[in-house]
Parts: sequence; C-alpha cells; structure tokens
Amino acid sequence: MPYLSSSMDVTQLPSWQALVAHRERLAGFSMRQAFAADAQRFETFSLSGCGLFLDYSKNLINTETRELLVNLAREVGLERGIRALFDGELLNNTEQRPALHTALRRPLGDKVQVDGVDIIPEVQRVLQQMTELVGRIHDGLWRGYTEKPITDVVNIGIGGSFLGPQLVSEALLPFAQRGVRCHYLANIDGSEFHELSAKLRAETTLFIVSSKSFGTLETLKNAQAARGWYLAQGGSEAELYRHFIAVSSNREAAVGFGIREENIFPMWDWVGGRYSLWSAIGLPIALSIGMSNFKELLSGAYRMDEHFQTAPFEENMPVLLALLGVWYGNFWNAQSHAILPYDHYLRNITKHLQQLDMESNGKSVRGDGQPISTATGPVIWGGVGCNGQHAYHQLLHQGTQLIPADFIVPVSSYNPVADHHQWLYANCLSQSQALMLGKSRKEAEDELRAKGLSEEDVQRLAPHKVIPGNRPSNTLVMERVSPRRLGALIAMYEHKVFVQSVIWGNNAFDQWGVELGKDLGKGVYSRMVGSDEAPADDGSTQGLINFFRGRHRG
Repeated sequence: MPYLSSSMDVTQLPSWQALVAHRERLAGFSMRQAFAADAQRFETFSLSGCGLFLDYSKNLINTETRELLVNLAREVGLERGIRALFDGELLNNTEQRPALHTALRRPLGDKVQVDGVDIIPEVQRVLQQMTELVGRIHDGLWRGYTEKPITDVVNIGIGGSFLGPQLVSEALLPFAQRGVRCHYLANIDGSEFHELSAKLRAETTLFIVSSKSFGTLETLKNAQAARGWYLAQGGSEAELYRHFIAVSSNREAAVGFGIREENIFPMWDWVGGRYSLWSAIGLPIALSIGMSNFKELLSGAYRMDEHFQTAPFEENMPVLLALLGVWYGNFWNAQSHAILPYDHYLRNITKHLQQLDMESNGKSVRGDGQPISTATGPVIWGGVGCNGQHAYHQLLHQGTQLIPADFIVPVSSYNPVADHHQWLYANCLSQSQALMLGKSRKEAEDELRAKGLSEEDVQRLAPHKVIPGNRPSNTLVMERVSPRRLGALIAMYEHKVFVQSVIWGNNAFDQWGVELGKDLGKGVYSRMVGSDEAPADDGSTQGLINFFRGRHRG
C-alpha cells in the first residue's frame, strides 16, 4: 500500500496517543482566554496562498496541538501518500485505478503515465476539442434543425456529472458569456423535466448527456425523455446530431443513441465522478463562462496542487484543514461539519462538498479491508449566509453538539447595492466571533438588568440567554470569486478530503455503498410493474410495493 495507515490501526500510533493525552490537557481550553493572552494568535494561525486567505485562529488549538497533528500526518506517511496521488499509483485499490484528476489541470509539457502511456497529450487534445465546440456555439456556427443558433444548453447528468459543474457555472455567473444559458437536469423525477422543458425551445437547445457508461439510470431516462420531447417539438431523427452530444466512455451506446462520434467527449477510469468537473464533464462550465475562463479555473486548481505538494505541513491549507477535521471528529466527538458560504453565487458549494467528502470518506474499512477503529467522515451540511442565521445557526450557537464550521466570504461583490455587502461581510465575521465568544451567565444577567428587568425576571431569563461559545470555525476569504480563486478553493477541499483518507487509511476513490441501492432498485422496479411476481426480501419493501400497485390499479 502507498501509505502506512492503509494497513494498520492509526489509533495505535505514538502520535495518536500523544494527541489523546493532549486532548485531556485541553479539556478546559478557552478561546476567549487564548486571544486575551496572545496578541499574535491571529498571525500565528492564519496564512494566505493561491488567492485565498485562511484564518484558523478560532479553533480549540495551541501551537502544541498543531505540532502534534503534523506529527500524526508524518507518521501515517502523508508525504508518501501525496506523491502516490500525483504519480498515478493505484490508490483506488478496490478498482485497481489511479486517481488522476490532478492531471486534468497540469500544463502541457508535464508527463503523467498510466500503464506506460503519457496521458497529458490526450488531456490537451480533449481541451482542444472542447475549445472548438465552445467557439462554434458562442460564434453562432452550431445550428439547430431550423438553422437557428443554440441559445440553451442542458446538461443531463447526476452526482459528479451535475454537482460540480452546477456549482462552478453558478459561482462564476458574472463571467457568463452572452447568448448561451446553461441548465441542469439530474433527478429522475418527471416534475424536474417538466419544469425545465417548459422554458426551452427544441430548435435552439443542445443537450449534453454526461454518463461514463451511457447507462446510468437517471441520466439515460432523462436523455430519452429529452429525445422524445425534441421529436415532439418538430425535430427529426436525421437532425438529432445537432441537438445531442455526449461525455462518455461508451462510444458505441452514444452513437446508437444518435450522437455523432466526433461529438462524443471521452471520460477516463482514472477520474472519479466527484472529481470530474475539470474534464469534459465541465463542458457546461466552459459553455457558460468561455474556454479562457475555464482554463483559468484549471490554473487556480493547479496552483493549489503545487501548494499542496510543496508547502510545509504547518503552512499547508489542505493539510491544516484536514488535520483540524480529524482533531474534532476523532478527539472531540464532532459528527458533522457546516459549510457556510456568504456569497449568493457560492450557494451550491455545500452540495458539491457533501458529495466530495461524504462519498469519499463515508467508509468503515481500511484499504486492506480491515475495520477502521475510529470515526471517519463527518456529515457535511450548511447553506448560504445570512439565511442560515435565521434558521440553523441557533443549533450551532446553543445546541448540545460541537459542530465546526467553515465560513467562506469574498471581500468585494460583483453587484454592490448600497451597503449590503458590508453588512454581509460583517454578518459573516460576527457569526464566527459569536461562536467563539458566546455569552456568559454574568453577561446575560448584566444585559437583562440594563434593560430594567426585575431581578426575578433576570434570573428566570438569564439561563436561556447564555451561549456557551468556544465553538470552532475557520474563515476563508478571497478578494472576489473568480475562476482562478474558485479553482483553488475546490482543489483545496479535494486535497483536504484526501489527507483525511490517508490518516484513516480508507480508499477515498470508490463508492460501493452507492451501488447497492442501484442494484436493489432494479428488483423493486420489476416487482412494482409486475414483471417479477417474486416477493421482496423483506416485508416492509413488499408492503410498500403493494401500496403503490394498489393505488395505480385503482
């Protein structure tokens, strides 16, 4: 195995045991007191790079904590793991594949070999193929069956073929090119298709079918529905090629669907779906923001790749964020992590990071198949600020669970309205400050007395006004959300997830839990439509099948 913890119990390492002892010593640690005692705490626990600034000073740590966490990273062989990732070793050992999404953003001239073949020329060839397609559509040269230019592009995909591209195209809306609107169709729920198709005209719509196998159920069903809609609107089989392209490794199935071979973009086994937005899966991104901005996105990710490989662990953004996650999940019993973007355009970053983190590290065995003896990936949740402040932030401040949070905020807005952005930024900072400071019983009592309440009411209300504080958070700041900075931000989280997988020893690049439901779904469907009369394996499922069939027969 490429790194130590893939085949041993990380909790038995001396560095882990040192952290256990250190956690006991920090039982009474107060961030309030730490800031009061150290005027340089912010400088000590913050850093910048790749267009991002990270403040991690509001954490339950001191310099010894950081040193001990870095020792853990070294002892599990993180340096070796990083080299293995970028060198294309078979980190996905259950499928015997490398994980080379980083190769998609490497410059021409670099060399990365898979099975003895340098893959960089092929990556560059696909980028050129994307450039030509994007240029033709933006210049109005790609025409529909009535010879009108394409005005709308619909990406049909699910999971990584949807979440990453949707995040980026929405986050970079200020960079969108005029004349082309991008839409996403993922869910097999017919209501989603109905709502979307009602906004479109078949003669000016191009569909991108994104499926490695060209057989993913949701994607294939939506592609068939799109095809039927196109034909019903006046399109013909002979002109189908003008309105459908594919990103797939199953060229034969795509051609059989009616897509011309030159309009099929490849997918590679060495790129997982949740890491694929940098590939031709990113076509809707490129069609939205233009190819030059797409390449800027790749450039930002590449800069983060370089930072990840070269920066000392003590000054390495992905490594530090990963170690803090391990610190809270494994030593403070935190079971979830909130992602709180204070930017309307970044509103979907939480959904992308949910898949990235929970599909990668939602595992319970090590790379060698033995059980992991500690907690692994947390539940990732959250949403856009300030909306969350009037909803679930209550749980963050006064709930019984410890929930670390990442605040993400730009300094400047693309759409300034009066002093709105100043208030948005202030709210972001005040929420992280409130999580850290809290409100003591004395402060609550003094506040109530200052309002003129009787002492009886003061004592009655004060317990409800106490906010524990000492709740950890990180704050990630950028000047503005740009292609390069966004590329760096997403790559940073990719590497954070990988670092944690190295520490826990699990395979971050397979997802067998996802496959079980897909397989069982086929049998459930057969029983629902009556093609299989054999009973389901459990009474609950059979009862629900009977309920469905009874209603549809009526």
